[in-house]
Amino acid sequence: MIVRIVKLTIREEETQTFKDYFATVCDTIRHQPGCHLLQAWQDIHQPNIFFTYSLWDSEDDLNTYRDSAFFGVFWKTVKPWFGAKAEVWSFNKIVDL
Repeated sequence: MIVRIVKLTIREEETQTFKDYFATVCDTIRHQPGCHLLQAWQDIHQPNIFFTYSLWDSEDDLNTYRDSAFFGVFWKTVKPWFGAKAEVWSFNKIVDL
């Protein structure tokens, strides 16, 4: 399994817009082939910082999602709200704890 963590720094004036939009697209992302989980968190000390956590069957599934028309629209929608470049980490999950 692939674990994907993304840190999104959203401009302060756009945080509610981002939260509202993300809430509308979560189910679509969760239903992408190979996606098992998608969660989002808001930093309690920096409320304009968000993290997403997702689990994917494989890197191929993740790449298929990232190459999809849906992701293209999603990314074009949220990118103007960024206050900094997104940071992304991907890991192979080796054990359940």
